[in-house]
Amino acid sequence: MTRPRTLLWIAVAAFAAGMSALSVLQQRAFRTGRFDVGNLTQAVWSTAHGHLLQMTDLQGEQISRLGAHFDPLVATLAPLWWIWPSPELLLVVQAISVAVGALPVFWLARKHLGGEWTGLGFALVYLLYPPTQWLVVDDFHPVAFATPLLLFAIWYLDEERLVLFALFAGLACLTKEQIGLVVAVLGLWYAFGHRRPRAGFVIVAAGVAVAIVATAVIVPHFAPGGGSPFEGRYADVGGSPGGIAKTLVEHPLRVFDAATEHRDIRYLWNLIAPLLGLPLLSPLVAASALPELGLNLLSSTETQTSIHFHYTAGAIPGLIAGAVLGAARLQRRAPRMRRVLPRVVVLVVLLAGVAAGPLPAWRHLPFGSHLAARDHIVTAHARAAARVLEAVPPRVPVSATNTLGAHLSERRRIFSFPVLREARWVAVDTRQPSYLDDALGRKFAAAYARLRRNPAWHVVRSEDGVVVLRRS
Repeated sequence: MTRPRTLLWIAVAAFAAGMSALSVLQQRAFRTGRFDVGNLTQAVWSTAHGHLLQMTDLQGEQISRLGAHFDPLVATLAPLWWIWPSPELLLVVQAISVAVGALPVFWLARKHLGGEWTGLGFALVYLLYPPTQWLVVDDFHPVAFATPLLLFAIWYLDEERLVLFALFAGLACLTKEQIGLVVAVLGLWYAFGHRRPRAGFVIVAAGVAVAIVATAVIVPHFAPGGGSPFEGRYADVGGSPGGIAKTLVEHPLRVFDAATEHRDIRYLWNLIAPLLGLPLLSPLVAASALPELGLNLLSSTETQTSIHFHYTAGAIPGLIAGAVLGAARLQRRAPRMRRVLPRVVVLVVLLAGVAAGPLPAWRHLPFGSHLAARDHIVTAHARAAARVLEAVPPRVPVSATNTLGAHLSERRRIFSFPVLREARWVAVDTRQPSYLDDALGRKFAAAYARLRRNPAWHVVRSEDGVVVLRRS
């Protein structure tokens, strides 16, 4: 009989291989973008070439990646870049890292629910959970590493192995500025759930301190205009962290209204329902999802309240661990559910994946998801784009539309078309503009028309609407 641990490793390997392949195919199909595969490729490339986390922003200024997000952990990919200098490296490392997060889920469920088969069941729940899968295929984001790192941190905290907890929690804090708040809530769980108030409140203080320094000091220091470049998303509730706190005190109903719109409720349902509401039975550990969820619910950017993007990375660990511990509480109250509960959760999360997940196979099933179901297909247009981009020399300054920029960011300077600055080359996809290009509306076509009329620029290569031009 096959042992559960063997099946666990098979599941982890299958997830890592399958999601790596899917992500790489999306890159080759030109379904990724300079934001965010390209700009992080540039940050890793720059680090590997001696310019720590340098990248070009939307205005064409050279800035540190830390001026956008506090995610210095991405710099550790630079040595791997020397071995495999390709944007595909980032996508594969992301898929493997998220897959490994199934291990602490297995250990946690085995401990609290009794038995390796139950541990395997909840490890599969994590791998089949639609937000976990969408996290991997939504381009590349360093905060995706927070998901497995926080799951390891939760496991070691539950085991009261504080040194290893500090290691994994500290690494998780290097993936995005708000992750320190997630760690702080885990400190509260340790203080009250494990009855270790002294150590728990030290963790709380450390997590809050890291979040404050990252948000109020480091990001504003490196941001071109000071302050967070994302404060505009929270203008309705105060903008800055201090402004949000002030609004919460002076106008609490405004904050409540912002967090309870229809899309917000649907978002929470999509997170909780596949787990059968089990995280609600273990509120202390599940509360570690609240910092991420709070930021998303208060944002005016609709993508933040969708499971199809990376904004769930800081919430997934608390929800999955909460589901395990919630199931353990339910099992203590109803011992007869011990065998059936893991099977039911696996079945429900699988059906949720069919209805709302990113796997292309689901589109062939009744009620299966069609969202992004064909993004992995390398079309004739994608092959034409790859051929045309071969004309662009390496390292030269270039301006590109968003999807092409994901393939041209291994250089010191790259601009988002129609920003030209000192670009000597321009790459434009006139047939398949992405969201950044679409945001320009008619300005995009007008900018391209002006470029074609300019005698200083001439076409080097053109095929199927993808055009490369060079400045004379």
